[in-house]
Amino acid sequence: MEILRTEHLCKVYGEGNSQTVALDDVNISVEKGEFIAVVGRSGSGKSTLMHLLGGVDRPTSGKVFIEGQDIYGLKKDQLAVFRRRQVGLIYQFYNLIPVLDARENMTLPLELDGRSANPETVKELVKTLGLAGQMNKLPNQLSGGQQQRVAIGRALITRPAILLADEPTGNLDSQASETIMDLLKLSNRKYGQTVMMITHNRELAGQADRVLTIDDGRILTGKGAEMA
Repeated sequence: MEILRTEHLCKVYGEGNSQTVALDDVNISVEKGEFIAVVGRSGSGKSTLMHLLGGVDRPTSGKVFIEGQDIYGLKKDQLAVFRRRQVGLIYQFYNLIPVLDARENMTLPLELDGRSANPETVKELVKTLGLAGQMNKLPNQLSGGQQQRVAIGRALITRPAILLADEPTGNLDSQASETIMDLLKLSNRKYGQTVMMITHNRELAGQADRVLTIDDGRILTGKGAEMA
């Protein structure tokens, strides 16, 4: 079953001679439960694509459908609610709130939505993420790998339709990177979570179900995709 689709997605920054085409007619389809890696050179449009898929930025033209919903057909406040409930976002630099402990950071999306976290759900996530004994600590008391695990828990707590990870291992050493990759694969298998991950690491990308290569704002196929 298709869970995400883009139609002729374009993003242009600037005007006239200073115009930069970040995404150029991108059409992709993602099935529920897939684990997809997006690779490409720096400045190829990877992060722009992720921001548009996550409803963080608006396209110049084109559409993004998540579970059949045209997300840019929603009003601003409706999109904010949809994004909070249906899209899990993981970034390279964690984006945890310094004054909140690990548990508060993890359950924040539910709190913002006026919902309480199910204690059993939190307990299961804490165990799965290997964060037992860490939940009362502030972010600056955690290692980089632990902070990223909290960020993954925060992204998974609402059971979103899709999990978008933008260079989730980019700020970690190789051992921590492998741990985070294993957790993403586990969430994909254990929870049936659809995952789309940007990475510069082709070894990690090769562990995904499918690899999309982007270059100059376009999705490549065939030999070009392999060479980029």
